[in-house]
Amino acid sequence: MTEPRPLLLCADDYGLASGIDATIARLVRAGRLGAFSCIVNGPAWGVDAAEVPALRAAGAQAGWHLNLTEGVPLSPALAARWPQLPTLPRLLALSHGGRLPRAALRDELAAQWQAFVQATGRVPDFVDGHQHVHQLPGVRPLLLSLLGERGAGVPVRATAPLAGPGFGFKRWVIGATGGFALTRALRGARMAHNRRLLGAYDFQATDYGALMRGWLDQVPAEGALLFCHPGARSADAPADVIAAAREREAAYLGSDAFPRDLAAAGVCLAPVWR
Repeated sequence: MTEPRPLLLCADDYGLASGIDATIARLVRAGRLGAFSCIVNGPAWGVDAAEVPALRAAGAQAGWHLNLTEGVPLSPALAARWPQLPTLPRLLALSHGGRLPRAALRDELAAQWQAFVQATGRVPDFVDGHQHVHQLPGVRPLLLSLLGERGAGVPVRATAPLAGPGFGFKRWVIGATGGFALTRALRGARMAHNRRLLGAYDFQATDYGALMRGWLDQVPAEGALLFCHPGARSADAPADVIAAAREREAAYLGSDAFPRDLAAAGVCLAPVWR
């Protein structure tokens, strides 16, 4: 009998808004998620961080979702340079142009790491980045250095290879702007990471179940990580541009169709760090 292929299904953006956090918590308790990743400078983190230990006890891994593109910095050093965090296009230009404030960024990464540890009582189970910022030149070495000092053994989400089907240009951009460089760095440092990433799409496709079935077909024998963004609308997230997509994802992941699709594909929810 063929063993099921493992998939770590990770919901991003915990801490960004109360509607997102409540949805992720509900899905964790229903056994529909294997992990969730936390924005520690998000508007809802101050209240909902207290729930993280219970969600870990319910069987989900809790990660740190490094955020450099939304809201405001935690560290005084970066706040003095960037009172508002830059947009992703601006951060891409700064990072690839070698114009990042590296010393201030080092302080910001340390501040976000410490905010996670203080709020949850332990180091994160893994690390990744909001909008994949952890892979960017200038950010990537700072993160790996911090993990070498404070988080030895903490896995990192690799962003390449990022498998389909579909949305090939978006997947190419993620790989080209730092995904493959991050994977090479993780391999060189012998740091635990996922061997394949899934989940990229344009947030406009309305049939999330069809997308999921396509991704499940791409899970290799050694497993993959699939990132998702389930959530519900809430008053503390009035400008969430992917709110409709979050609701579609949440509806599918909470439905009877999701476990049926997992079983039909021969996939099970399980950790995949190696």
